[in-house]
This record gives sequence, structure tokens and C-alpha cells, in this order.
Amino acid sequence: MLKFWKSYTKEERGWILYDWANSAYSLVVVTAILPIYFKFVAGEAGISNGDSTAYWGYASSFATLLISLSAPILGTLGDYEGKKKKLFNLFALSGIIMTFVLAFVPNKSWVALLVIYAISHMGYQGANIFYDGFLVDVTDDERMDNVSSMGYGLGYIGSALLFIAVMILQVTDGFGLLDTILVTKICFILTGLWWLLFSLPFFRHVHQKFSLEAIDNPVKVSFQRLKGTIENIRQYKGIVFFLIAYFFYIDGVDTIFTMATAFGIDMGVSSDKLIIILLVINFIAFPFTILYGLGAKRFGTKKMILLAIAVYTFICIYALFMDSVLDFWIVGILVGTSQGGIQALSRSYFAQMIPKEHANEFFGFYNIFGKFSAILGPMLFGFMTSLTGNSRYGIASLILLFIIGAILFAKTPTIQKDSAI
Repeated sequence: MLKFWKSYTKEERGWILYDWANSAYSLVVVTAILPIYFKFVAGEAGISNGDSTAYWGYASSFATLLISLSAPILGTLGDYEGKKKKLFNLFALSGIIMTFVLAFVPNKSWVALLVIYAISHMGYQGANIFYDGFLVDVTDDERMDNVSSMGYGLGYIGSALLFIAVMILQVTDGFGLLDTILVTKICFILTGLWWLLFSLPFFRHVHQKFSLEAIDNPVKVSFQRLKGTIENIRQYKGIVFFLIAYFFYIDGVDTIFTMATAFGIDMGVSSDKLIIILLVINFIAFPFTILYGLGAKRFGTKKMILLAIAVYTFICIYALFMDSVLDFWIVGILVGTSQGGIQALSRSYFAQMIPKEHANEFFGFYNIFGKFSAILGPMLFGFMTSLTGNSRYGIASLILLFIIGAILFAKTPTIQKDSAI
């Protein structure tokens, strides 16, 4: 295993480990611990369940919307010499610090808790814009699929390991030594430590290789560059074609994962089993994400992405016939086989299409297409579920997104940059 790990350069290892580092924040804080703790704190302050849920949704949406709308200009600014690492450090460290601060918010200060969460989430999402953009700096086109896949794969394992640790602390009340509130705060500190510790190789070894020459007024010129890119969008029709295809198929991928809990409850799956299934998906995703990277090297990235879309299409069809907990397990396993692969290879495929000196500008667009894709799928799922009274039809309806995405992606030019722009 050590020999395998050393087959990656120190720059590649530093970049890969950041996925291990920050994925724990997404799973432990955003998904598992903080939503429940926030509702408890808000309840102690006299806020109703309905209002606290709404406030949580508003804060999450605001943080995501602000970063998504800022992504293209932040990315464009990051393309200048010396800016990418500074901006990454700013967002990553603000996310890490605010994760620590969550543990020190007074017990009934629900507004402060919400504000600190929103800042931490913007730090997490903002850093990812530059993290993705650094892919072109740490490796070459030939190794990009492999490195991107390893990052996603280790991210699943890292987040699952910390999740298990904090769940043990939660269930045992700190092995019978601590009260529930203190245990929760310790979980925030552990997440911040995990994020910081495994980010250190990135801070030390990852540096900007491709850049534009530094200028005196980069903010103003960045807006002008962004405007010029949009006005001359026909130059980048291959990239635009890919982004539209990505918008549709990644929407289906994200919707299936986002709605899995609600769908599982409708299927009669208990909350304990849902947590177990979530962990199983993470552990399955690790080897299969790596396999997708190896498959891309042998059969081509495009074919492997189309294979993943085919798997998700089958999931949508299979959903029509689901009637047991076993069926839900089967769907969960199928998701685990392809979720990481389609995300990792989409990132590396895009990285190989774009001009490397403008990587962050284009990853800004990649980010905004990925974030706003999370609107159409849940709406389609909800509409079909309401119309039929059965969430199986909600999952099945997502096949439309995968078919459109597959058709558009099949027509996307090859990943060679000259034919893409």
C-alpha cells in the first residue's frame, strides 16, 4: 500500500489528501451533526420546529447561492500569478476556523450558530473552486483521471471514518463521561482538527504552476475577462456543450443522493438502517471510484462517464419495481458503484478540455453549473411524487435528466483542448 501511495508525486498526494480532509466536514457537520444540534439550540431559545427548519434552509441556500454566483469572478481572479493559493488558503482556513468556532457558540445563541455555519460553509465551498482548479497544476493530462478518482475515493473513506468516530461518541455520550451538548461540541472540534491536519500537505506542497502574469488591478481586469469570455462563448462551444450535459446528468446524480433519506423512509427503512446504508455506500464508493479511474485509462474517460450514466439510468428503471428494504439496499449499492466515478471523471474530463492558464475561470463556471443543477432534479422528483402519490415514480422520472445528459455528452468533442475550443 505504501509503495502504491508513493507512486503519486508529493504534489499529487497533497492535492488528493485535501479531499480526505474536507469531505469529513460535509458529512459530519453539514449532514449529520449540525442540523440536529441547531434545531435543539433554536428550540431552547423558543423557536418552533417549522421556523428552525426554515432558517436552516435559508442559511444553507444563502451560502450556496453567494458562492455559486461569485464562483466565475473568484475563479477568474485566481488565474493570476500568486492569487490561486492565497484565495484557496483564505477560504479553506476560514472554513476550518469557523468549524472550530461552532464549538464555542453559547448554547442558546441560535442566530450566531447559523451565521458561523454559513461562513464555514462558504469557506468549504469557496475553497473547492480553487481545489478543483489546482488539478491542472499538480499532474498532467495523462494522470488526471487517476488523481481525480483517488481524491474522490479517499474522500469517501475519510469522511466515513470520522463519521463512525463521532457516532460512537454520540451514542455512548462520550463513553458515559460527557453530556450530549459537550459531545456535540467535541465533534465540531474533531472535524476542524481533521480538516486542518490533512490539509497540511496541500498547504505545503501544492502550488500554482499555470497562471497569467500578475497585474496592478486584477479585480477590474477579471470582470473584463469574464465579460469577454461570455461575449466570445462560441470559441468555447465544446466546453459549453459539456457543461450543459453535465448540468443535466449531475443533477440526476445529486438528486438521487439528496432525496435518498426521504425515499428510504417511504420504503419503510428505519433511521438506523439508513445510517448503515450511507456508510456502506461510502465504503463501496472508494474502490469503485478508483476502478473508474483505471477504466478511463484503458477505455477512455468518455466511455466510463457514459457507463456511469447508464448505471444511473438503470437505477431509475429499477425504482419502478422496488417494494422492499432489500431493493433499497440494491439501489444504494448501485449508487455506491458509480457516484464517485462520475464525479471524479467529470472533473478530470473538464480539466483536460480547458486552457490551463484559465483553469480557475472555467472551474468557476463548472462550479455554478454543478450547484444550480441541484434545482431541477428535486423539483421533478417532487412533482412526480405529488402527482402519483408514490416516490418510486419520483426516482423513475429522473431518467429524463440522464437521457438528456447522455445524448448531449455523447456529442461533446474529445478531451483534446484544440478540438474542444
